[in-house]
Amino acid sequence: MNIGLVLEGGGMRGLYTAGILDAMLDKNFQVNGIIGVSAGALFGVSYASKQRGRSLRYNLKYAKDPRYMGFRSLLTTGNFVNKNFAYYELPLKLDVFDEEAFSKSKIDFYATVTNVQTGLPEYLKIINATIQIEELRASSSLPFCSKIVKINDKLYLDGGISDAIPVEKCLEMGYDKVIVVTTRPITYRKTKTNQLLPKILYHKYPKFIEAINTRYQRYNNTLDKIKELEKQGKIFVIRPSKLIEISRLEKDSVKMQSIYNLGLQDLNDNYIALQKYLKK
Repeated sequence: MNIGLVLEGGGMRGLYTAGILDAMLDKNFQVNGIIGVSAGALFGVSYASKQRGRSLRYNLKYAKDPRYMGFRSLLTTGNFVNKNFAYYELPLKLDVFDEEAFSKSKIDFYATVTNVQTGLPEYLKIINATIQIEELRASSSLPFCSKIVKINDKLYLDGGISDAIPVEKCLEMGYDKVIVVTTRPITYRKTKTNQLLPKILYHKYPKFIEAINTRYQRYNNTLDKIKELEKQGKIFVIRPSKLIEISRLEKDSVKMQSIYNLGLQDLNDNYIALQKYLKK
Protein backbone atom coordinates (compact mmCIF):
# COMPACT_ATOMS: atom_id res chain seq x y z
CA MET A 1 0.00 0.00 0.00
CA ASN A 2 1.30 3.45 -0.97
CA ILE A 3 0.18 6.08 1.55
CA GLY A 4 0.46 9.82 0.95
CA LEU A 5 0.13 12.43 3.68
CA VAL A 6 -0.88 16.06 3.03
CA LEU A 7 -0.05 18.60 5.74
CA GLU A 8 -1.62 22.06 5.70
CA GLY A 9 0.33 24.99 7.14
CA GLY A 10 -0.89 27.85 9.29
CA GLY A 11 2.06 28.96 11.39
CA MET A 12 1.64 27.94 15.03
CA ARG A 13 -1.68 26.29 14.13
CA GLY A 14 0.64 23.69 12.68
CA LEU A 15 1.30 22.47 16.20
CA TYR A 16 -2.03 20.70 15.79
CA THR A 17 -0.39 18.76 12.97
CA ALA A 18 2.66 18.18 15.15
CA GLY A 19 0.41 16.52 17.72
CA ILE A 20 -1.12 14.28 15.08
CA LEU A 21 2.31 13.32 13.74
CA ASP A 22 3.63 12.52 17.21
CA ALA A 23 0.58 10.35 17.87
CA MET A 24 1.36 8.56 14.59
CA LEU A 25 4.91 7.98 15.79
CA ASP A 26 3.52 6.53 19.03
CA LYS A 27 1.63 4.00 16.93
CA ASN A 28 4.56 3.39 14.57
CA PHE A 29 2.30 4.54 11.75
CA GLN A 30 4.26 4.93 8.53
CA VAL A 31 3.58 6.70 5.25
CA ASN A 32 5.37 6.63 1.91
CA GLY A 33 5.13 10.27 0.92
CA ILE A 34 4.47 13.67 2.45
CA ILE A 35 3.53 16.97 0.83
CA GLY A 36 3.89 19.68 3.45
CA VAL A 37 2.97 23.33 3.22
CA SER A 38 4.66 25.98 5.36
CA ALA A 39 4.50 24.80 9.00
CA GLY A 40 3.26 21.46 7.68
CA ALA A 41 6.62 21.02 5.97
CA LEU A 42 8.65 22.33 8.91
CA PHE A 43 6.95 20.04 11.42
CA GLY A 44 6.61 17.17 8.96
CA VAL A 45 10.36 16.66 8.68
CA SER A 46 10.52 15.85 12.40
CA TYR A 47 7.96 13.09 11.82
CA ALA A 48 10.11 11.69 9.03
CA SER A 49 13.19 11.80 11.31
CA LYS A 50 11.13 10.21 14.12
CA GLN A 51 11.96 12.99 16.57
CA ARG A 52 8.83 12.83 18.69
CA GLY A 53 8.07 16.05 20.54
CA ARG A 54 10.71 18.10 18.75
CA SER A 55 8.33 20.53 17.00
CA LEU A 56 6.51 21.37 20.22
CA ARG A 57 9.67 21.41 22.32
CA TYR A 58 11.63 24.02 20.41
CA ASN A 59 8.60 26.25 19.90
CA LEU A 60 7.74 26.23 23.60
CA LYS A 61 11.36 26.95 24.46
CA TYR A 62 12.08 29.69 21.95
CA ALA A 63 8.76 31.30 20.91
CA LYS A 64 9.30 34.23 23.27
CA ASP A 65 13.02 34.49 22.54
CA PRO A 66 13.64 37.69 20.54
CA ARG A 67 16.26 35.82 18.52
CA TYR A 68 13.54 33.50 17.18
CA MET A 69 10.84 35.83 15.94
CA GLY A 70 9.36 39.24 16.53
CA PHE A 71 9.20 42.80 15.31
CA ARG A 72 12.84 43.41 16.14
CA SER A 73 13.80 40.70 13.67
CA LEU A 74 11.34 42.10 11.11
CA LEU A 75 12.82 45.60 11.40
CA THR A 76 16.45 44.50 11.36
CA THR A 77 16.36 41.60 8.89
CA GLY A 78 13.09 41.93 6.95
CA ASN A 79 11.87 38.60 8.34
CA PHE A 80 9.52 38.29 11.31
CA VAL A 81 10.90 34.78 11.88
CA ASN A 82 14.66 35.26 12.12
CA LYS A 83 16.42 33.39 9.33
CA ASN A 84 19.76 32.73 11.00
CA PHE A 85 18.39 31.67 14.37
CA ALA A 86 15.22 29.76 13.43
CA TYR A 87 16.50 27.98 10.33
CA TYR A 88 20.19 27.53 11.03
CA GLU A 89 21.26 27.86 14.66
CA LEU A 90 18.21 26.09 16.05
CA PRO A 91 18.13 22.92 13.87
CA LEU A 92 21.91 22.66 13.50
CA LYS A 93 23.00 23.43 17.08
CA LEU A 94 20.26 24.01 19.67
CA ASP A 95 17.72 21.26 18.89
CA VAL A 96 19.56 19.23 16.33
CA PHE A 97 17.63 17.74 13.45
CA ASP A 98 18.44 14.07 12.83
CA GLU A 99 19.36 14.08 9.16
CA GLU A 100 20.47 10.45 9.18
CA ALA A 101 17.09 9.28 10.46
CA PHE A 102 15.31 11.48 7.92
CA SER A 103 17.28 9.83 5.12
CA LYS A 104 16.64 6.32 6.45
CA SER A 105 12.89 6.92 6.55
CA LYS A 106 12.80 6.71 2.75
CA ILE A 107 9.74 8.97 2.76
CA ASP A 108 9.33 11.00 -0.44
CA PHE A 109 9.08 14.46 1.09
CA TYR A 110 7.92 17.58 -0.75
CA ALA A 111 7.73 21.18 0.42
CA THR A 112 5.15 23.34 -1.34
CA VAL A 113 6.25 26.83 -2.35
CA THR A 114 4.74 29.64 -4.40
CA ASN A 115 6.77 30.96 -7.32
CA VAL A 116 6.56 34.74 -6.97
CA GLN A 117 7.21 35.29 -10.67
CA THR A 118 4.49 32.92 -11.92
CA GLY A 119 2.11 32.89 -8.96
CA LEU A 120 1.97 29.09 -9.27
CA PRO A 121 2.80 26.34 -6.79
CA GLU A 122 5.92 24.23 -7.01
CA TYR A 123 6.62 21.08 -5.03
CA LEU A 124 10.29 20.86 -4.09
CA LYS A 125 11.59 17.42 -3.16
CA ILE A 126 13.52 17.46 0.10
CA ILE A 127 16.27 14.86 0.07
CA ASN A 128 18.51 16.44 2.71
CA ALA A 129 16.62 18.78 5.04
CA THR A 130 19.68 20.42 6.57
CA ILE A 131 21.17 21.18 3.17
CA GLN A 132 17.80 22.25 1.76
CA ILE A 133 16.90 24.57 4.61
CA GLU A 134 16.19 27.40 2.15
CA GLU A 135 13.52 25.30 0.42
CA LEU A 136 11.81 24.68 3.75
CA ARG A 137 12.20 28.33 4.70
CA ALA A 138 10.67 29.41 1.40
CA SER A 139 7.62 27.22 2.00
CA SER A 140 6.94 29.00 5.29
CA SER A 141 7.95 32.57 4.40
CA LEU A 142 4.72 34.52 4.82
CA PRO A 143 4.05 37.46 2.52
CA PHE A 144 4.26 40.92 4.09
CA CYS A 145 6.49 39.73 6.94
CA SER A 146 9.21 37.81 5.08
CA LYS A 147 11.74 38.60 2.41
CA ILE A 148 11.41 36.76 -0.88
CA VAL A 149 13.60 33.63 -0.88
CA LYS A 150 15.81 33.12 -3.95
CA ILE A 151 16.75 29.57 -4.92
CA ASN A 152 18.47 28.81 -8.23
CA ASP A 153 17.35 32.13 -9.73
CA LYS A 154 13.72 31.48 -8.78
CA LEU A 155 11.84 33.60 -6.27
CA TYR A 156 9.63 31.93 -3.68
CA LEU A 157 7.27 32.65 -0.79
CA ASP A 158 4.72 30.74 1.30
CA GLY A 159 3.30 27.67 -0.43
CA GLY A 160 -0.06 28.34 1.17
CA ILE A 161 -0.68 31.22 -1.20
CA SER A 162 -0.97 29.00 -4.27
CA ASP A 163 -1.83 25.54 -2.91
CA ALA A 164 -2.64 25.54 0.80
CA ILE A 165 -3.82 21.92 0.93
CA PRO A 166 -2.27 20.06 -2.04
CA VAL A 167 -4.60 17.07 -1.99
CA GLU A 168 -5.04 17.01 -5.76
CA LYS A 169 -1.27 17.03 -6.27
CA CYS A 170 -0.96 14.10 -3.89
CA LEU A 171 -3.60 12.15 -5.80
CA GLU A 172 -1.85 12.98 -9.08
CA MET A 173 1.32 11.42 -7.68
CA GLY A 174 -0.45 8.08 -7.59
CA TYR A 175 -0.76 7.29 -3.90
CA ASP A 176 -3.27 4.52 -3.20
CA LYS A 177 -4.44 6.12 0.04
CA VAL A 178 -4.29 9.81 0.93
CA ILE A 179 -4.51 11.24 4.44
CA VAL A 180 -5.13 14.98 4.72
CA VAL A 181 -4.45 16.98 7.87
CA THR A 182 -6.03 20.44 7.97
CA THR A 183 -5.53 23.00 10.71
CA ARG A 184 -8.99 24.59 10.65
CA PRO A 185 -12.35 23.12 11.75
CA ILE A 186 -14.75 21.84 9.09
CA THR A 187 -16.89 25.01 9.16
CA TYR A 188 -14.00 27.39 8.36
CA ARG A 189 -13.94 29.40 5.12
CA LYS A 190 -11.60 32.18 4.04
CA THR A 191 -12.93 35.62 3.16
CA LYS A 192 -11.72 38.19 0.69
CA THR A 193 -8.80 40.27 1.96
CA ASN A 194 -7.64 43.82 1.32
CA GLN A 195 -6.19 43.95 -2.18
CA LEU A 196 -4.24 47.20 -1.84
CA LEU A 197 -1.28 45.97 0.23
CA PRO A 198 -0.22 43.26 -2.26
CA LYS A 199 -0.24 45.85 -5.04
CA ILE A 200 2.03 48.11 -3.02
CA LEU A 201 4.53 45.51 -1.84
CA TYR A 202 4.61 43.21 -4.85
CA HIS A 203 4.00 45.57 -7.76
CA LYS A 204 6.84 43.95 -9.70
CA TYR A 205 5.06 40.59 -9.62
CA PRO A 206 1.50 40.91 -11.01
CA LYS A 207 0.92 37.16 -11.11
CA PHE A 208 1.80 36.88 -7.45
CA ILE A 209 -0.57 39.73 -6.63
CA GLU A 210 -3.33 37.85 -8.42
CA ALA A 211 -2.44 34.67 -6.52
CA ILE A 212 -2.72 36.48 -3.19
CA ASN A 213 -5.98 38.20 -4.09
CA THR A 214 -7.64 35.00 -5.30
CA ARG A 215 -6.26 32.84 -2.54
CA TYR A 216 -9.54 32.78 -0.60
CA GLN A 217 -11.44 31.43 -3.60
CA ARG A 218 -8.86 28.75 -4.29
CA TYR A 219 -8.75 27.75 -0.63
CA ASN A 220 -12.51 27.47 -0.29
CA ASN A 221 -12.75 25.50 -3.54
CA THR A 222 -10.13 23.11 -2.17
CA LEU A 223 -12.14 22.64 1.03
CA ASP A 224 -15.22 21.82 -1.07
CA LYS A 225 -13.16 19.34 -3.09
CA ILE A 226 -11.85 17.74 0.08
CA LYS A 227 -15.36 17.25 1.45
CA GLU A 228 -16.41 15.64 -1.85
CA LEU A 229 -13.41 13.30 -1.94
CA GLU A 230 -13.92 12.43 1.71
CA LYS A 231 -17.59 11.60 1.09
CA GLN A 232 -16.55 9.35 -1.80
CA GLY A 233 -14.09 7.54 0.46
CA LYS A 234 -11.12 8.52 -1.69
CA ILE A 235 -9.27 10.35 1.08
CA PHE A 236 -9.21 10.39 4.88
CA VAL A 237 -9.30 13.78 6.59
CA ILE A 238 -8.23 14.70 10.11
CA ARG A 239 -9.24 18.20 11.15
CA PRO A 240 -9.50 20.01 14.50
CA SER A 241 -12.50 18.70 16.43
CA LYS A 242 -12.90 22.04 18.14
CA LEU A 243 -11.76 25.62 17.69
CA ILE A 244 -8.69 26.81 19.55
CA GLU A 245 -7.99 30.48 18.98
CA ILE A 246 -4.31 30.69 18.08
CA SER A 247 -2.50 33.10 15.78
CA ARG A 248 -0.02 32.20 13.08
CA LEU A 249 2.82 33.70 15.10
CA GLU A 250 1.53 32.75 18.55
CA LYS A 251 3.83 33.02 21.58
CA ASP A 252 1.40 31.91 24.30
CA SER A 253 2.71 28.56 25.55
CA VAL A 254 -0.68 27.51 26.95
CA LYS A 255 -2.36 27.91 23.56
CA MET A 256 0.53 26.15 21.83
CA GLN A 257 0.33 23.19 24.19
CA SER A 258 -3.47 23.06 23.89
CA ILE A 259 -3.56 22.83 20.11
CA TYR A 260 -0.78 20.23 20.14
CA ASN A 261 -2.74 18.18 22.70
CA LEU A 262 -5.82 18.43 20.49
CA GLY A 263 -3.82 16.92 17.63
CA LEU A 264 -2.77 14.00 19.83
CA GLN A 265 -6.36 13.44 20.90
CA ASP A 266 -7.87 13.75 17.42
CA LEU A 267 -5.50 11.21 15.90
CA ASN A 268 -6.25 8.72 18.67
CA ASP A 269 -10.00 9.35 18.38
CA ASN A 270 -9.88 8.83 14.59
CA TYR A 271 -7.41 5.96 14.50
CA ILE A 272 -9.92 3.11 14.19
CA ALA A 273 -11.69 4.94 11.35
CA LEU A 274 -8.32 5.57 9.69
CA GLN A 275 -7.46 1.87 9.85
CA LYS A 276 -10.81 0.99 8.26
CA TYR A 277 -10.16 3.48 5.44
CA LEU A 278 -6.76 1.93 4.76
CA LYS A 279 -8.24 -1.56 4.58
CA LYS A 280 -10.89 -0.69 1.99
